[in-house]
Amino acid sequence: MTAAPEPSGPSPDDLDAAADQAIAACGGDAREAVKALIVANGFLEAQVEELRASVSAGYSRGRFDLPRDRKDWYD
Repeated sequence: MTAAPEPSGPSPDDLDAAADQAIAACGGDAREAVKALIVANGFLEAQVEELRASVSAGYSRGRFDLPRDRKDWYD
């Protein structure tokens, strides 16, 4: 059994640039930027739940019902 590859994710420089963009988009107010990102994250989570509901149980093989801490989640 092979281990799942680790997601590479954005570099620290990319994260800094994205944070600067979010703050600039909120008029330089970091607190407003955090609030906007929380709202955006909630919207994305709602979309994920909507998509999960539309995927057939046969296609997903019941994977959405597994606990998230399972080591074999991606097997």
